[in-house]
Amino acid sequence: MIIYLHGFRSGPQSWKSRSLKARMHALGLADAFWCEQLPVSAREAVALADAQIARCLAATPDTPPTVVGSSLGGYYATWLAEKHDLKAVLVNPAVLAPLSLSTYIGTQTHMYTGEPFDFTAAHIDEIRAIEAPAITRPERYWLMVETGDEVLDYRHAVERYAGARQTVLAGGDHSFTQWDNYLDPILQFAGLLP
Repeated sequence: MIIYLHGFRSGPQSWKSRSLKARMHALGLADAFWCEQLPVSAREAVALADAQIARCLAATPDTPPTVVGSSLGGYYATWLAEKHDLKAVLVNPAVLAPLSLSTYIGTQTHMYTGEPFDFTAAHIDEIRAIEAPAITRPERYWLMVETGDEVLDYRHAVERYAGARQTVLAGGDHSFTQWDNYLDPILQFAGLLP
């Protein structure tokens, strides 16, 4: 099972989510993909993913899910991977999320639905509350970053996930432009393809 966690202001309609879902569908793995619209509240977002992880572990305890997180979703994925001892693929993750997102306090708009929402200092506090102090067992992690990320400094992630598998690609941007080249390798990493 892949549990895909989208980024801030994003959703299941994101290019990366739709692309991975389509590839898994083409491979007959449609039932092994989960991506929901995450609440603005980090506490609620992690609780939603936690519930899905619990369902996966109850159904197939010998094959735990892999969390795949983009940007803020990568921050969440790290917390969940540490909590549940899961594999995680982190795509341009928001390593310093409480700091980098503090500039977004105020009214924001969902990229795909166009719905406005208020992002407050209390939301930042919730994000800070789930910060994993350090990663354990770095072999569980695969970091994927592009050096041209215009939103986050990729070097923070390279440092944070030292010892993990790392794919650092020159150029690109925050969307991770070479995503489609890594769909099958991600599924192999998750144990869904040989």
